[in-house]
Amino acid sequence: MHQIPSSRWAAIKLFAMDVDGILTDGTIHVSSDGVETKQFSVLDGMGLVRLAKTGVATAWISGRLSGATTVRATELKIPHLVQGRTDKLDALQELAAELELTHEQIVYMGDDDIDAPALEWASIGVTVPDAMPAAHAAADYLTARPAGRGAVREICEHILAAQGHTDFHLSAPPISP
Repeated sequence: MHQIPSSRWAAIKLFAMDVDGILTDGTIHVSSDGVETKQFSVLDGMGLVRLAKTGVATAWISGRLSGATTVRATELKIPHLVQGRTDKLDALQELAAELELTHEQIVYMGDDDIDAPALEWASIGVTVPDAMPAAHAAADYLTARPAGRGAVREICEHILAAQGHTDFHLSAPPISP
């Protein structure tokens, strides 16, 4: 891992990420009646809300279909939700083409082997401390904060700071974190 120049953070127009193990700690709770629950950090939610207010798009690309993920993405008004896709690089490249973005304008954050190609392709590949070795090898940046506990917010803050967005007045936010 190495220091990412501010100019690369400043060029970001899309922050795309995996869900389980990035926005959550990777734990999936399933009750005896089959109901699935996940924990999402409000710190991450606030970071994503702030990115949206500045025009940076966000995308969640998950290998699993999950009602809990859909609910949280809807709450945060995540504009691009892709579920049930294990070919993360293909999904990310399709989204980039749809948005007319180059890889230099994209941060991708993931934690597993299936994320490694997308981590390598994006301008900035980000992973978390407890990620799998392939993700660590492919990433440019390792967060200080753990998955599901502010790691996404950490990346949001890098993007916002590099783009000159350091003061937020959220007295009447359009969406809640």
